Amino acid sequence: MSQLEFYSRFEQMSALLNAFAYNLTKNLEDAKDLFQETAYRALTNRDKFRVGTNFKAWTFTIMKNIFINNYRKKVRSNTIMDATDNLYYINSGKVEISNGAESKIMMKELTGMIEQLEDGTRIPFLMHYRGFKYQEIADEMELPLGTVKSRIFFARRELKQRIGNYYGKKNFQVEAADKN
Repeated sequence: MSQLEFYSRFEQMSALLNAFAYNLTKNLEDAKDLFQETAYRALTNRDKFRVGTNFKAWTFTIMKNIFINNYRKKVRSNTIMDATDNLYYINSGKVEISNGAESKIMMKELTGMIEQLEDGTRIPFLMHYRGFKYQEIADEMELPLGTVKSRIFFARRELKQRIGNYYGKKNFQVEAADKN
């Protein structure tokens, strides 16, 4: 079959192929994409068409196979793998919305504990927390470097104790933190 004859037969089939594509996809834009992909594959594989066979069946088979392959890709990409033991989360259908109130309350409590520290330990601790280096803090406060380091250490230790007392020893291990 010549190239011109092949293009002519494909052009005659285009209306039927478009209708079949829409029937498969049920969406006009997806149908146009499917038709375009079918046309591309048919034209690039024109040498594989055997003269004397059913041209309509050949093009419809190409379209159907493209649709099936695309559908399988879409299904695979939408598959959710749930590693939970009881599969509760995947089957629940509920959407959890995080509520920041608890963390805001905790931050207020921690800020209050920091504010209760003595100025001598609180100021170096806050400066270090805000990103200042030990030497920068020492220069700013006109203190020796070792004094700054020890004050920050004492602030941390006092905060660990206060947090441990406030939230309970089982939730916050002060002893293990002091050893580090």
